[in-house]
Amino acid sequence: MFCGVKKQPLVPSPGHAIRLADFAADYVGEMSKAAALERIVPLRARLNELQDELYAGKKYAVLVVLQATDTGGKDGTIKSVFKEVGPLGCSVTSFGVPTPEELSHDYLWRYRMPMPARGQLVIFNRSYYESVLVERVRKIVPKAVWKQRYKEINALEAYLARERTVVLKFYLHISKDEQRERLQDRVDDPAKRWKFEMGDLDDRKHWSDYQRAFEDMINRTNTAVAPWHIVPGDHKWYRDVAVAEAIVSRLERLKMEYPEAAPGVEGLKVE
Repeated sequence: MFCGVKKQPLVPSPGHAIRLADFAADYVGEMSKAAALERIVPLRARLNELQDELYAGKKYAVLVVLQATDTGGKDGTIKSVFKEVGPLGCSVTSFGVPTPEELSHDYLWRYRMPMPARGQLVIFNRSYYESVLVERVRKIVPKAVWKQRYKEINALEAYLARERTVVLKFYLHISKDEQRERLQDRVDDPAKRWKFEMGDLDDRKHWSDYQRAFEDMINRTNTAVAPWHIVPGDHKWYRDVAVAEAIVSRLERLKMEYPEAAPGVEGLKVE
């Protein structure tokens, strides 16, 4: 699957620097909305099957990381892609402003406890990457600190991979015009107004700074064991299919199977 002005790959090659300006946030290729809505149904069902095998086998853990600018579609992606996945062994952890207790520890501390155990699929709605995004743009930490964090995050993800945790990372790429429309929709729709914060407008003023931060995030932490997927996000129906296909494809490559039954179970007649 390809996306972007220059038909950049959905998963850039590690070591190959990208420019987000080369990726069209409204790209849909030859896919129509009707085709996408039809395609997502079997993908959801297949993801549920794979997660069930994951939970039963307990050989692997799966961490799905979603990053995006405000209104980028993290919540919507979770609701759509994981719609048919049962609650056993699947959970979502959202990260907001750090609490005083979290701030008293190292910056990775609050992300370690929710990491998935083997057999679990955990979705991070925002993640430790906030430490090289908002903390960079807002100058919460100095440059020397956030630059070092790329190496620390790469080391963390390499460790997780060695421990049989599959790390799937998605950057949901939307345009500035699309963000404006979504923010306005939150203001106008009473059912969505609770999502709007005045700070969203302040962050919007730093759009270019955030784009550079996301670009550096991808270029510096796109590795073979934990690659980034750049997903065009202006059209939600295309975004959902792209994310679902990537997750299903990766889990299928694990070639998971249900564990063998206990001795004597096969052929047993229950009286």
